[in-house]
Amino acid sequence: MVRKYGRLSQRKGVFNPEDEKRVKHTRLGVWDLYEERNSTFERIPGSTRIEKFLEIKQNLPYVWQMLKDISSIKSCWLLLFYYAVVVFIRASIPAINLWFKGQLLTIVQVAVETRTVDKSVLFKTTLGIVTCKLATRIISHLKSRISNPLSARLKHHYAVHLYRARARLDVPTFDDPAVQAQLDAASHVGGKSVAWQTFLLVSNIASTAVQVVSLISVLWSVLKDQPDGKLLAGISAIHTIGEWVGDMQSGHPLRDGAWAATTTNQDFIRLQGLKKLVSFPEHRKEFVAGNLSSYTTQLFKMLTDRVGDEAADFWESMGTYRTMSRLKLSSFLGDSLSELPLIVFALRAVDHPASIPMSLASLQLITETTNSFSATLYRLVEQTGSIAEQLSLVRKLYDVLLISNKIPDGSQPFPENQEKVKTGIAIEFRDVSFRYPGSDNYALHEISFKLDAGQLCVIVGANGSGKSTILKLLVRLYDPLEGEILVNGRDIQSLKLEDLRETISVLFQDYTHFSLSIRDNIGMGDPRHADDEDRIRLAARLGGSEEYIERLPEGIDTYLEKPVTDHYNALPEGTQRLFGKSVDYSAVRRVSGMSATKSTGLSGGQMQRLAVSRTFMRSVVSEDSTVGLLLFDEPSASLDPTAEHDLFRRLRHLKGNKTMLFSSHRFGNLTRHADLILYMNDSRIIETGTHGELLKRDGEYARIWKLQAQAFL
Repeated sequence: MVRKYGRLSQRKGVFNPEDEKRVKHTRLGVWDLYEERNSTFERIPGSTRIEKFLEIKQNLPYVWQMLKDISSIKSCWLLLFYYAVVVFIRASIPAINLWFKGQLLTIVQVAVETRTVDKSVLFKTTLGIVTCKLATRIISHLKSRISNPLSARLKHHYAVHLYRARARLDVPTFDDPAVQAQLDAASHVGGKSVAWQTFLLVSNIASTAVQVVSLISVLWSVLKDQPDGKLLAGISAIHTIGEWVGDMQSGHPLRDGAWAATTTNQDFIRLQGLKKLVSFPEHRKEFVAGNLSSYTTQLFKMLTDRVGDEAADFWESMGTYRTMSRLKLSSFLGDSLSELPLIVFALRAVDHPASIPMSLASLQLITETTNSFSATLYRLVEQTGSIAEQLSLVRKLYDVLLISNKIPDGSQPFPENQEKVKTGIAIEFRDVSFRYPGSDNYALHEISFKLDAGQLCVIVGANGSGKSTILKLLVRLYDPLEGEILVNGRDIQSLKLEDLRETISVLFQDYTHFSLSIRDNIGMGDPRHADDEDRIRLAARLGGSEEYIERLPEGIDTYLEKPVTDHYNALPEGTQRLFGKSVDYSAVRRVSGMSATKSTGLSGGQMQRLAVSRTFMRSVVSEDSTVGLLLFDEPSASLDPTAEHDLFRRLRHLKGNKTMLFSSHRFGNLTRHADLILYMNDSRIIETGTHGELLKRDGEYARIWKLQAQAFL
């Protein structure tokens, strides 16, 4: 069993846990952790930082592209300017505050030496320190006020960018898991947009750099006249650096590089399965009916005793490993160095007792400021790794527009004569064979047939015989592995994809409905007229969906599944309906703040009529329709006999001069009127002919026809 965490990398190569030269193995309880060794800079101190800087350099052109894109967003540069000003001021405040504290230290020094205090200077210094605190609060508020609209504009701009990237992908490319992973990585980081997260990271690094430079300048001016100030600052800095080294030596072994973890402990694996068996609601009926309580409880206890203390999940084992590996020499050095400033202070107090108040104030200011400065500097160094990773995401954000489709576009326009398409399209399959990606079995094997323009072809056969695949190849969702498909005598792969699909109207067996209103679901059958309500209502009537649509509370504006849900929490159990919908209390119990049910209550037959209506919107409603080929894949599968008969009647009437391919596992009225029937079984065409010819042949078609006819006798 392999457990996966973290992110996927686009780096070339292979991660092989069995390669001992390139992969380090660590045993963590029941887990085996495999980490990629850094072979390029493995023995060079700070090698991971070098690699990060090299990675940053490679991705900088994509950041420049992002900046150019951001500049094209309306009013975005003005917001960026305001944001930069606010960030600069916010980064400068710690140094200003330090300067005022230095002035306060000078006042204390003068008071020790002269026993006098300049109250005016003390008041101004105190007021400056208080003002820095108030300014920090105000600047933080302004920063959030500016960041909200700025974030929204970046989010909207790149939402269009990602929509375009997804919309251009063909079916086999979109179904590729690697492509899906690439799209997910480019879409968001922890639910936030890549562009905004990148902007925040870059601005944070710039802010940290400003803070470091300003603190160094002010700290030097404050400490140069203080007794032993530079020495104390240096000791405090060395202590902090020692802690960094210790942290990096005992640090997180999974911070960088490729890694994987797995467990082969069968007892532990069975334990996890038993936990799911007793926890998941879908198993409860069989669990209770099978009387499994006593047996599984005893088995769980036995396995727990057998695995013992090692029965922990991966991250718990990881935490235990990190805790046990912290005792190193650098830890002892860090602990010793942390006490040196106090020792230096004590030694100075012995030699100069009168300066104790001054030395105590210096010690407090120096250690506090040095620790703050060191932490800021450490954060800047640490962020080089974060920015390298973030900039790699920026690269992915732009690379998604370069993903190559697996179905190549043709170069020839189609059709040559638009008026000729209205009289149908001729089709020919020549020895076509096809397998779906990842399958070893043929979906189509050596398929050959010819259909003249304007003819009706009915493809019949059992489910899985290959009927739907013929339709998918005609719209080039996939390309055949062998053979060729001709459209009006031309190789289908030579035609421009957009032109070809503009001449075809198709209803698939596994049709889908969009998370939009019924109006949009029908209207998108012909995007050119998607806002024409008269055409939409005519398509609904021709598809047989008009009657039940009118009975819905919101009519044609009803959403099949609302893409934006209502949220609620802690409702009284007596609340049965909310916002006109039934409340699903099981969802509330699973996750707080769930949404009300969204089902329209439509039957399978009604949903199928809606899909037919969308097809009619494209193929027969528009007088200026460019469609010459109609493809219907099991359009009556969910219809009752009366609705099926009515659909077939309308299809014959509305077909006109167009070419139609109709697939079905039921032999209905259309077969009697077909110019060509293809009887398929096991990915092959077994028989071809008209209805009368096939009955006279008394083969498989005739046998199945008679079997279905007997059901009505």
